[in-house]
Amino acid sequence: MNTRRYFMRHCVAGGSAIAAGGLLTACGGGDGSTEPTTPVVPPANSGGNPTTPGNPGTSNAADEWRMPDEAEAHKATWMAYGASSAVWSNAQVPKVQLALARIANAIAAYEPVNMLVRPAEIASARQLLDARVKLIPAEMNDLWVRDTGPVFVRKPNGERAGVKFNFNGWGKKQQFDLDGKVADVVCAQAQVPMLSTPLVLEGGALEVDGKGTAIITESCVLNNNRNPGWSKADCEAELRRLLGVRKVIWLPGIKNRDITDAHTDFYARFVRPGVVVAHLEMSTDSYDYALTRQHLEILRSATDADNQPLQIIVVDGPEQIRPGNNPNTFAAGYINYYATSSAIFLPEFGDAKADANAMALYAKLYPGRAVVPINIDPIAAGGGGIHCTTQQEIA
Repeated sequence: MNTRRYFMRHCVAGGSAIAAGGLLTACGGGDGSTEPTTPVVPPANSGGNPTTPGNPGTSNAADEWRMPDEAEAHKATWMAYGASSAVWSNAQVPKVQLALARIANAIAAYEPVNMLVRPAEIASARQLLDARVKLIPAEMNDLWVRDTGPVFVRKPNGERAGVKFNFNGWGKKQQFDLDGKVADVVCAQAQVPMLSTPLVLEGGALEVDGKGTAIITESCVLNNNRNPGWSKADCEAELRRLLGVRKVIWLPGIKNRDITDAHTDFYARFVRPGVVVAHLEMSTDSYDYALTRQHLEILRSATDADNQPLQIIVVDGPEQIRPGNNPNTFAAGYINYYATSSAIFLPEFGDAKADANAMALYAKLYPGRAVVPINIDPIAAGGGGIHCTTQQEIA
């Protein structure tokens, strides 16, 4: 069973449109181009000391931005009510919207939720969403706010900002003319300055412990469809400036097998500094079978930014999913959860034993927090999970 976005809107050579798992997309991104993305030099007011390849910049720890661990306190959770027939099938759209509402309503019981909604869909969204979910009119191409939204950071003095990482449709694989502006909309609504960067990546590619360590896949960030000419050292210097990252653990990932080029958040997640949950693919037919074993070998031998070893916990996926879902095109795994300071939001797939085991494991990993299971089948059928649909705004 494939457990990532393998099935999620592949592109074919030449930029033609294809259908996969019921989803249709035109390759080439917002401008129809298939050329590698050229990063844009940040404006002078981007904050910090801008970096370009070959110029690592400088930083001052007392004035350094830091991306906190996801499980730290949030001011709100951001989501996007973005499913549309331009990407999803007509039959899928209402099912995906209902699944998004289940996620938003569950989180709203624990913290504020801000939902981006197209103006034409405000009334219908209001009918599905808890009254505590704030609706914010905005245009968008799709729903994956983890990738399109800003990454929120904070300085030691409490000053907050959002980093815009120049979303480009996962390397111009999908239309992004509107999604490329979501970070601007969110920062404006959150009333925080937006930090610019020449680096192109998505939030799903970033996994941090909040103490200076990041896990990132090379196949996503060191990819000519996002950052041509950038080295590991270039990326590390820019991530230190923007996120306070002192060490990156690089996983190889794999290019061109899913739309994201192998996002980190389907392979490994920090529970807290020093503790990582990781996926191990058990199907020998999957390209992830060898890849996840290579990732585990790297993680088990890695140390964090403070030179401490990592405890790696393998999380088993379900052995079965609900009838009607295609196991070859369905994201069945428990790594793509969402953490808040009071609750953990975990997908459930109708495998009673595996779902219960996962809930028990996360209850042990996050003592004192509720573990809330959510049926996200329509979203999983489109290649994503709860983490992909959410973005934390730090307190």
